[in-house]
Amino acid sequence: MEADRDVRHALVVGAGIGGLAAALALGRTGWRVTVLERAAAIGEIGAGIQLSPNGVRVLSALGVLDRLLPTTFRPEAVEMRLGRSGRRVFRVELAETAVRRWGAPYLHVHRSDLLEALRAGTAGGGLDITLLTGSAVRGYAQDPRGVTAVLDSGRRIAGSLLVGADGIHSAIRERMLGAGEPRFTGHVAWRVTVPVERLGGDAPPPTACLWVGERRHAVTYRLRGGTLANLVAVVERDAWRGESWTERGTRRDALADFAGWHPTVTTALREAETHFRWALFDREPLETWVDGRVALLGDACHPMLPYLAQGATMALEDAWVLADRLAHTDDVPRALRSYAAARLPRTARVQAGSRENGQRFHREGRFAHVPLWFLGKLAPRVYHRRLDWLYGHRVP
Repeated sequence: MEADRDVRHALVVGAGIGGLAAALALGRTGWRVTVLERAAAIGEIGAGIQLSPNGVRVLSALGVLDRLLPTTFRPEAVEMRLGRSGRRVFRVELAETAVRRWGAPYLHVHRSDLLEALRAGTAGGGLDITLLTGSAVRGYAQDPRGVTAVLDSGRRIAGSLLVGADGIHSAIRERMLGAGEPRFTGHVAWRVTVPVERLGGDAPPPTACLWVGERRHAVTYRLRGGTLANLVAVVERDAWRGESWTERGTRRDALADFAGWHPTVTTALREAETHFRWALFDREPLETWVDGRVALLGDACHPMLPYLAQGATMALEDAWVLADRLAHTDDVPRALRSYAAARLPRTARVQAGSRENGQRFHREGRFAHVPLWFLGKLAPRVYHRRLDWLYGHRVP
């Protein structure tokens, strides 16, 4: 075991969005942080992310928003269209409303750009943060004085706190709670990005646009100042094995799943060079996220279906609250219990809302989307008010 008598040394397992945000938040409150990442390098993983104002406020408080802004895109509105005809169901203004109502903009960003902004933040400002790649953690051991991360290599690294931010296949969660079985939702998502210049008149509108149809839906939006189109297209399946962000499918299969749909959707699928296929699994909220000096964060404890676009944002909120609870005490277990008590009810509500939206988007029948049309077309203030609990929530 590597000796470490520093009472404020945090071990963060995972260098994804949640892990890097946690490292940065802890570092800014005086903690020495070691980030342990399984991958040999942090690459361009994933595609687009929608960041609602509650997450953008955290990035601002962490000091990385100014660095990130040049790579983002601010949608004019949120809208719904019929998947085959493209007919607009509703449009609700978002750009100025978000800042005025919730105190920060609504942004679209490429996952790799967000990761790079967070990584750059951990490397600057005189913070004591070390990133160790190629360091897969298989478990941990602890006693009243501290906690030790146990690596696959046999190396053991000691600290006073361990944060499991190691994603949906979390080794830390499995060590803490056992191997839980996820439930396949019946939904599989295609994810592609395409330069806008290759799409011509079929480029997606400058909005967060939901395209709905029977047993399938799609979401389009723009990234990187509007130069890159992002598409997530979800179709129902009876069965699936495996849960991965990086499984690849074929252009032919993607186009077959959305045959007859609007050219904005099909052109993006046709022009994309790589088609990632993501089977969506669901998990019930965990009873606890904490074991002594060990806490879970982000997808490791509350993996989100994408239908409220809150996965990354909930991880950012987690990171801020975790660091805040630890900022003024040396009683790590007590601070971690306070963190979990604050976060578990909110993330459980978001998980439930995401699940409900997934069912709502795939309703069948001619009049299936009339309630959403009424909400968006006739009562935009009601639409905004229904999001106040989510976008207006303040942790910084």
